[in-house]
This record gives sequence, C-alpha cells and structure tokens, in this order.
Amino acid sequence: MGGGGSTTRRVTFEADENENITVVKGVRLSESVIDRMKEPSSPTGRPQSQHRSASGAVNDEELKKRIAEELALERARRDSEAQKRRLKQEQSYVRDEFGKLLDRERISSNEHLTRAILRERAATEEERQKAQRF
Repeated sequence: MGGGGSTTRRVTFEADENENITVVKGVRLSESVIDRMKEPSSPTGRPQSQHRSASGAVNDEELKKRIAEELALERARRDSEAQKRRLKQEQSYVRDEFGKLLDRERISSNEHLTRAILRERAATEEERQKAQRF
C-alpha cells in the first residue's frame, strides 16, 4: 500500500440497504473497481437476495475475495510502474555515464593526436635544419 515494507492492513466492508458492498474502510477504491466488483463473476449471474441469508454470507466472502484480487492487481500495477520508473532512471544514468566516458576518450585521443602531430612537425623541422647545414 505504501512505503518500502509489506504491512498488514485491516480493511472493513459495509453493505448498503440492497446488500451491495460499496464502502471499504481503510482503502480508497475507484468507481471502475467498484463497478467491476458488482459485475457477476459467472455468465448466468447470481440472484440477489433482499435479505441476508447463507448465500449472502457466501456473496460477502466472494466480494471480499474479489476486492482482495483487485487490491492485489492494483498493487502489482503500482509495483510495475515503480519498476519502469527505476529502469528509466537507471537507463538515463547509464547513458550519462557512457556519454562522460566517450567525452574522456575523445579528449584523450585528441591529446594523443596533437602530441603525435607536434612530434612529426618537430622531426620535420629538425630534418629541414639538417638539410640546410649540409
């Protein structure tokens, strides 16, 4: 739910007058999550009872299970997004470091090239002076 560690969180459910669970204390759910939880899990649907019965308890358990699944999916999505952000940060860091390395290599090779050119000029000048003496 937050932070770096995994913690146990108590969540309570409340039913409205039609026995629809719409309020979850301790966790804020979006309308789309609530709508998906209201959808029947099987194609035939389940009959809604106006009064609480044994099937009402089963429906509560099923709803709790669906809420837990939705929360797990939401947590997995957030974890995935966090991993993507970390990956982008690491890629950016590697690109920056690689750029710095290329700059250092370019500077080093330019220095070597400059020294080689100066040595060649000095050698050429020395040969020219020797040729003038003879």
